[in-house]
Amino acid sequence: MLTDRYKEILETLSRNKTRSFLTGFGVFWGVFMLVSLIGGGEGLREILSRNFEGFANNAAIIWAQPTTKPYEGLRKGRAWAMTNKDIERLRQQVPSLEIVTGTLNEWGKTAVCGKEKTTCVLKGLEPNYTRVETPQLFYGRYLNEMDLRQSRKVCVIGKKVYKSLFPAGGNPCGKRIRVGEIYFQVVGVDYGGGEININGRAEESVCVPITLMQRAYAKGDSLQMACLTAQPGVKVSTLIPQARAVIARSHRIDPTDERAISSFNMEVLFSMVDNLFHGINLLAWMVGIGTLLAGAIGVSNIMMVTVKERTTEIGIRRAIGATPHQILGQIISESILLTAVAGMSGLLFSVGVLQLAELASITDGIVTAHFQVDFWTALGATGALSLLGVLAGLAPALRAMNIKPIDAMREE
Repeated sequence: MLTDRYKEILETLSRNKTRSFLTGFGVFWGVFMLVSLIGGGEGLREILSRNFEGFANNAAIIWAQPTTKPYEGLRKGRAWAMTNKDIERLRQQVPSLEIVTGTLNEWGKTAVCGKEKTTCVLKGLEPNYTRVETPQLFYGRYLNEMDLRQSRKVCVIGKKVYKSLFPAGGNPCGKRIRVGEIYFQVVGVDYGGGEININGRAEESVCVPITLMQRAYAKGDSLQMACLTAQPGVKVSTLIPQARAVIARSHRIDPTDERAISSFNMEVLFSMVDNLFHGINLLAWMVGIGTLLAGAIGVSNIMMVTVKERTTEIGIRRAIGATPHQILGQIISESILLTAVAGMSGLLFSVGVLQLAELASITDGIVTAHFQVDFWTALGATGALSLLGVLAGLAPALRAMNIKPIDAMREE
């Protein structure tokens, strides 16, 4: 009985091949757009997130620039520098800060190992810098407190530096490289690849204890930047003015001179990125659902035309004993079948396209972005298709159910 009904439905749809195809294509395209936009947005989010990979989202950076306002008898344009004491003051006077660490760097240095050499950025760091920018250690370890206290000539090299100086591969820990006139023992290799960097990308860096760098390059106790992170539940934006006031007080700088004590709030950047992708997801849903609704309206229209063309047939069926509910069920079944076939085809096609995009993102045998929708999104799309099928066929079905046999005969 059920098989006969679906055969009848298929025969009805086949008699309206052109309209059925055009209507089905509308639903197909709507599902394809919805799933592709959602999957593509997730892949794009993952690609962009890799640029921020390993970097604390509650961090801020403070650095010194010439003053722009006179203060306490001192002229504007005065140069100044942060020192190790500023780091200690921030730790003591701004208790809501979780991490405070200073940095130094030297650009355009040349690292040499045997016959191999490459340009690099020499960075002086503290061990707790890992709480600001998390390294991905491929070999060895990171800098530790003993390295800092004893000013050891050790270093952690970035991925690009490692591949340039050690083209044969292997563990370089224990080997020595020369940066300028100083030899450093390699203790670790950092494969961190985030695009956000502080004075140079991680893959191009040679990181050494900051105490050693201050002595070796006659920096005294000066620092170029201070990196801060807030404790959980505290916005770093509320701590920047406090940190600026502490530094300004110790260096006799106007606390309102924001250019003299410049800062960059990473929290704002991450918030902007999150808002961007919320907007992209909302747009994807709006476009996809709008296209789906347009397809559903098309299904409803074709079913309405079908009911009108089959007025006599429906009247005859009513005359020989078909109940209104049987007529209602037949029309809605036709609508659901047309919507489901077109929608599932669009779903499968979009998944295939997203899979190709995912394969294209493979770098060094690793998938860098997953352009796919999750199970619940696909399940939700299937449920939406079924609902649209019922709604699209409801108006034509109600019209068919109200056809009287005598009116159908008269129309014939």
